[in-house]
Amino acid sequence: MKNSFSSALRCKKKSIAIHYGIAHSLILFLCITIFTGILFTSCQKEVSSDVKSIDPLFIGNSNQISTDNNGNSQYAEVVNMYSGLSSQTIWELQQARAATARYRDIRNAIRDGYSNINVDVSNMGHHFMKTSLIDATFDIRHPEILVYNGLDTGNPILVAVEYAVPLDQPLPEGFTGSGDVWNGTSGFPFWLVHAWVWKYNPAGVFNWTNPSVDLD
Repeated sequence: MKNSFSSALRCKKKSIAIHYGIAHSLILFLCITIFTGILFTSCQKEVSSDVKSIDPLFIGNSNQISTDNNGNSQYAEVVNMYSGLSSQTIWELQQARAATARYRDIRNAIRDGYSNINVDVSNMGHHFMKTSLIDATFDIRHPEILVYNGLDTGNPILVAVEYAVPLDQPLPEGFTGSGDVWNGTSGFPFWLVHAWVWKYNPAGVFNWTNPSVDLD
């Protein structure tokens, strides 16, 4: 009888230990799962915040289009408003936009060597050129010319980038596709093409002029 009681007691203790072990493992698993979830959510928020602060192309809602009094897109991605472009061309235009985001502040452009060449054209804008970039190379991320609107009112707004390659060089390949028609008869010794990546152009992203741009 005594032996049976001792044996039963040992079995009970073993059963309790097993159940305790299982419960402990479950609690530990739940804690790890909850902690991982909190950490993942925190990281997502941190990455999202970093993207907003680093990437000038970040849009909270890609379908949201808002403009200021001058008709400049504030929240919409201008490049995505153009139709009929290949994904590769759109990607290239996005590169041009991202690379020139800091030049929305004209002071940065001037500090980096862009200067007013006094070419002020209606439905186009005021042109600032960086002469050190003039060569036979077409570099999407380094446009030779920046085009501003609103210079006369003291509120210059970057509206387009322009690429310039000397006329004595072969016609540049330029952007992917046939949409970027380079102008070699402007009166300047360059092949020239505009890319309206900072202000939507209803006539087309590569059109020479933009009907929504004045010289104010």
